[in-house]
Amino acid sequence: MTELVDLADVRAARELLAGVTRTTPLEPSRPLSATLAGPVWLKCENLQRAGSYKVRGAYVRIARLSAADRARGVVAASAGNHAQGVALAAGLVGTDATVFMPVNAPLPKVAATKGYGARIELVGNTVDESLVAAQTFAERTGAVFIHPFDHPDVIAGQGTVALEILEQCPEVQTIITGVGGGGLISGMAVAAKALRPDVRIIGVQAASAAAFPPSLAAGEPVRLPAFATIADGIAVGRPGELTFSHVRKLVDEMVTVTEEDISRALLMLLERGKQVVEPAGAVGVAALLAGAVPARTPAVAVLSGGNIDPLLMMRVIEHGLAAAGRYLRVTVRCSDRPGQLASLLTEIAGHRANVVDVEHQRATPHLRLGEVEVALSVETRGVEHSDTLISALRASGYQVVLTPGT
Repeated sequence: MTELVDLADVRAARELLAGVTRTTPLEPSRPLSATLAGPVWLKCENLQRAGSYKVRGAYVRIARLSAADRARGVVAASAGNHAQGVALAAGLVGTDATVFMPVNAPLPKVAATKGYGARIELVGNTVDESLVAAQTFAERTGAVFIHPFDHPDVIAGQGTVALEILEQCPEVQTIITGVGGGGLISGMAVAAKALRPDVRIIGVQAASAAAFPPSLAAGEPVRLPAFATIADGIAVGRPGELTFSHVRKLVDEMVTVTEEDISRALLMLLERGKQVVEPAGAVGVAALLAGAVPARTPAVAVLSGGNIDPLLMMRVIEHGLAAAGRYLRVTVRCSDRPGQLASLLTEIAGHRANVVDVEHQRATPHLRLGEVEVALSVETRGVEHSDTLISALRASGYQVVLTPGT
C-alpha cells in the first residue's frame, strides 16, 4: 500500500512556502452561481507566481534538497506550467535547472521558462516522451529529477491551495479542479478531507485525454494509447502511482468534458469573469457550465493556470463563439449575376448579423453554369438569432448549407 501524504505534510509545505507564493484571491462568479442556483467561487491560481499553482509543489520539492543535490542541479519535464514552476523555484533556491519540453510546447511557455533561468531541451511530441528524456538525463548527469506530480513533496505543496480555500470559504461544500497527472487534486483532497470530510472533491479531465476513468475502473494506473486536447496542461497519458492511490481513496468523483465545453468556459471566463485562463485551467468551470456533475453550493472551481498562447486564445475564442451559437459559418448558393452579393449582404445586415469574411467559389464542379457559392463567416447574438437568420435566408430562396462544426 502506497503511503499517502497527510495534513501535517501539507501544513509543513505551507510554512515552507511563506513569502514565496501568494495567497491567490477567491472571486465570485455570477454566471456559475446562476447556473447552480447557489454561490460559486473561482480560486484564481492563474494569478499565482509563474502563472499557475505549479510553483507550490516545485518549490517545496527543490527547497528540501540537500546541498549536495542542489549542486548537481535539477531536471524536469513539462508542457509549460511545471517547467516555469521548476525554473522559478530553482532560481529562488540557487540551483541550475534543465527542463525538457515537447517540441510543440506553447512558445510563450518556452520563453517564460527560459526567462526564469532554465536551460530548455525540446524533445518528444508529448509530455510523456519528454519525461522519459528528462529521466534519462538525470541518470546520465546526476541531476535531481523533479517529477511534475508523482512525489510527496509536490503533492504536499499543491495541497496548500485547499488550505487557502477552506480559510477563504469555510462553508464550501464542493471543490472542483482539473486533473492531469493528479498532483493538484491529490494534495487538495488530503487537506480538505482531513479538515472537512463532508466536502466533495471532484476532478475533471478532458474527454480526449482522460486517463483516470479507465485507471479507476481497472484498479491501477492505465496508459492511454493516444490522447490529444487543447488543454495541454492536463494532457497526461497515465496517472502516477502515488497520485492514483490518493485519488482512489480521497476523491469523490472524476468526470470529463469535451473540447467544446472547454471553449465555452474560456469564453465565459474572458467575457464575464475578466479572467485570462488557459484551457487546462478552465476545465472545472467547463464541467459546471455543462452540468457534467451535480455540485452542492457553495462551490469552488480552481482556475489552475493562466499561461495561454495568444494564438491559441484566438482560436479558442472563435471555437467558443461557434459552440455558443454566436459564430456562424455558412455556404450560400445563389445566381451569379450583378448585385446578387449586395442583396445577400443586405439581407444579412437586415437581421442585424455581422459579416466577418466572404469568399466566392465559382470553379466548383457541383455548381451549375450561372451559379456561385458564397462562403460566409457571420457573428450573431446566439443560437436563436442564428436559426432566425438561416430560416430567413432560405425563405428568400437561398440554398444555405451549414459548415460542419457550427
